[in-house]
Amino acid sequence: MKHLKRLLSSAVLMLSMTASVMAAERINTLEKEGLFGYEPNGIAIRGYDTVAYFTQSKPVEGSDQYSTEWSGATWKFSTQEHLDLFIAEPEKYAPQYGGYCAYGVAQESLVKIEPDQWTVVDGKLYLNYNEKLNKKWQEDIPGFVKTADSLFEKLLKEE
Repeated sequence: MKHLKRLLSSAVLMLSMTASVMAAERINTLEKEGLFGYEPNGIAIRGYDTVAYFTQSKPVEGSDQYSTEWSGATWKFSTQEHLDLFIAEPEKYAPQYGGYCAYGVAQESLVKIEPDQWTVVDGKLYLNYNEKLNKKWQEDIPGFVKTADSLFEKLLKEE
């Protein structure tokens, strides 16, 4: 029994050490909750159509029918037109900070988002974790953008 406990403790320690040195994915694909918190599923911004935030001013669920691979993730769209717009200019429509919570990045964390918590500022899409943080984000968007811009690349390497 002691040997089993020691083996289990060693395994947990190794897992935690491995997790801490692995780089985070550039695109947020965090979706389902698993053993180690929210886990990636390969789908960007929880399957929502990133172009719709710009063209319809609201979050719209994407479809498997209109999808593409970009920057290591699957992006879904609600129409062929939105898919075509994204393919032509992905950087224009992709959310800032790879779709991680913008406020979270400014606070030195890479966390999941809720697609209905968003803002478009100066032609850029910012997503946030929940309504409370989205409101906090809106209190000083320029300041948070400046901070998040300076932290994002570093956070990708550390997570």
